[in-house]
Amino acid sequence: MNYPMNSDEYFMNEALKEAQLALEKHEIPVGAVIVAENRIVARAHNQTETLTDVTAHAEMIAITAASNTIGSKYLNQCTLYVTLEPCVMCASASKFAHLARIVFGASDIKEGFSGIVQNIIHPRTKVNSGILKDECAKLLVEFFRQKRKKT
Repeated sequence: MNYPMNSDEYFMNEALKEAQLALEKHEIPVGAVIVAENRIVARAHNQTETLTDVTAHAEMIAITAASNTIGSKYLNQCTLYVTLEPCVMCASASKFAHLARIVFGASDIKEGFSGIVQNIIHPRTKVNSGILKDECAKLLVEFFRQKRKKT
């Protein structure tokens, strides 16, 4: 689908492409991109199985990549687009990175930061949720449906 250039939907669609890559690697299909000045500075997808690392969430990898690209540990001019609501670990990392915005697709009632811990993100970070939520959720639902069939 075509979305207006530089819109939240456009960048979330780019995060969905990363989630698809995770799915192809049998990872939980979560993708992320980080944008600065309407330019993608980092792309990532879940790699916890591939790297045998429970911290290898899409957001964590994207934050590291963006910091390396920009040359700063602070990403206060950046927006994180992620297909699934960040967990507490990733939300906390976003706080220390001083992200300007977090935009996520599907909510995560069980593990998402907004239902577990209040004030875990930086006080200046703006949050926008529900962008392409149906498309984001569809990948996750299908992944877990297939996983249940195998067990």
